[in-house]
Amino acid sequence: MKIAFLNKIDVALFVSQTILIVIGIITIFSTSYSSSGSDFVNFNKQAIFAIVGIVVFFVISLVDYRAIKNYTGIIYVIACIILILVAIMGKNIRGTAGWFDLGFVSLQPAEFVKIAMIIIIAKYFTKIDIYINSFKKAIVSGIYVLIPVSLIMMQPDMGSALIIIFIWIAMLILSGVNKKYILYITILAIVLSGIGWQYALKDYQKSRILSFFDSEYDPMGAGYNVRQSVIAIGSGNIWGKGLGHGSQSQLNFLPEKHTDFIFAVIAEEMGFVGIILVIGLYGIIFYRLLRIAEEAEDNFGKYLVLGTSLLVFFHVVINIGMNMGIMPVTGIPLPLVSYGGSSLVSLMVMFGIVNSVYIKGRGYKFTKEED
Repeated sequence: MKIAFLNKIDVALFVSQTILIVIGIITIFSTSYSSSGSDFVNFNKQAIFAIVGIVVFFVISLVDYRAIKNYTGIIYVIACIILILVAIMGKNIRGTAGWFDLGFVSLQPAEFVKIAMIIIIAKYFTKIDIYINSFKKAIVSGIYVLIPVSLIMMQPDMGSALIIIFIWIAMLILSGVNKKYILYITILAIVLSGIGWQYALKDYQKSRILSFFDSEYDPMGAGYNVRQSVIAIGSGNIWGKGLGHGSQSQLNFLPEKHTDFIFAVIAEEMGFVGIILVIGLYGIIFYRLLRIAEEAEDNFGKYLVLGTSLLVFFHVVINIGMNMGIMPVTGIPLPLVSYGGSSLVSLMVMFGIVNSVYIKGRGYKFTKEED
């Protein structure tokens, strides 16, 4: 006997995301070398995260995504409680108290909250679809988003907070809301941003933003990472310097080379060819996500897939942008590639939900068939 869905997964989507995971593991292996000695702890952990993520993908694909709609209230409450707990007792890494220390690994709840918010926003927009041109309904959806975003900012994790806000605004636009409401919300966001700059942002976060507008601002501090990243990308040329031979990464000039700036390592060691391969794979993922959204059986499935595509899109654009020095450094990982179990596994959860939408949209059933 065989399970029907194993033959019905979106092959192009699954293969593309798997290749990106492999590229990430290979790059992390390369960055594990050092003139002062090699350390393959990150490589070993990422390999385990990849296996767990792929297993989770297939398990979630077995679940009928429509059943998730019944638990959005519970998901929202749990997400807020976890964010409160991590703000109080979270492990501090690089100035952000956003991790639970589980011993072997550190769990970053914000990555899973992004997934939770996509589900919650999708359910809300599905429920009030015929009333979406009500300004009140648009504001209520914003309040749902504002609570977890505020809790994430308390850590503080500006990057994750911005991602959730961007996804909400984009999904609001895609839902067909009256454009004047978007203008009102934009004005409100500008006002809140000014207040946030004055009272919420830490000095190091302000430095990152200022270094974006002026590359010479704090060149040995907030601007140092970007300068080294740009040098690494420019030195890769067409074919790259080869794995383990990137001067910026191997000599440790490039900070956070296995997380925030892994794209720069790929560019330096795999060259323009490596960049085109990575961007091309993301292109395939975006194309398949849009097709799956188009074929979705209902609006809830459509919003889930669109939310996933927005999550990946914003992560890719912001991460590559900050590696190239055209966006502020916000600590956003490159999806499926950067080191990090929370980011990788949470994305595979969402891709599993997307695959469930794909299966139902194609009319396949979660049943067993005779060989």
